[in-house]
Formats: sequence, C-alpha cells, structure tokens
Amino acid sequence: MRTLFAWLVLLLAGLSAGALVSGPDLAEQRLPGGLPLGNVLMAIALCGFSGGAFLLSPTGSARRRFAAVALAASALWLPASALLAGNLALNLSGARGTVWLAGSVVVIVAALAALGWALAGCAAGRFRRP
Repeated sequence: MRTLFAWLVLLLAGLSAGALVSGPDLAEQRLPGGLPLGNVLMAIALCGFSGGAFLLSPTGSARRRFAAVALAASALWLPASALLAGNLALNLSGARGTVWLAGSVVVIVAALAALGWALAGCAAGRFRRP
C-alpha cells in the first residue's frame, strides 16, 4: 500500500513539474491572495519527489533519512522563499536573489537526488530477490 501511495505522489509531482515546463502562461496565473500558481506547482513537485523517495525507502535506512531531510527542505522552500523575497510573487534581486537561487538549487538537487537514490535502491532490491 505504501508503494502504491508513493507512485501516486510521484505522479502528482511529475504532473506538477510538467505543468511548470509547459509554459509560463499557467505558471503566471494568480491564485486568491496573489500567490502565483507556478510557485505552488514548484512546491508540490519538490515535496512530491522527495516525499515519494521517503515512501520508497526502507525504514531506518540512510536513504530514508536523506529523503526526510530533502522533504523537510522542500516543504520549507515556499515559505522561506516568500520570507526572503518579502512578497508572494518571489520577486528578488541582488544578494537576496543570489541566496534564493543558490538555496533553490540545493533543494531541487536534494529532492531529485533522494528520488534517484530511492529508485536505484528499489531497482537493486528487485535484482537481489530470487
């Protein structure tokens, strides 16, 4: 059951990421309160990739601990970004923009690395079983 839920979470994350890369029209749509839809889609994608990795990793493993850290960072990405920017549109410039970009890259890489490690572990586990 946990594996099925993990794949559903990963499907949602993939759909969110796909919507982001499909073009700026959707990402620039404003939600009630002024939050751009693209920011929400990015947060869903990050949380989905790292959450899926968490669910696919064995309990107590280094993979699961890394995925948990990536999931926490992913969950904090949007609130931290909004606090750093001082606005929901995440309009940043100068040093703050550089810090935000570096932090965002770290979170994205961590989420994708956690997913890759979890998927590699699943694949290796399939080959080990008779």
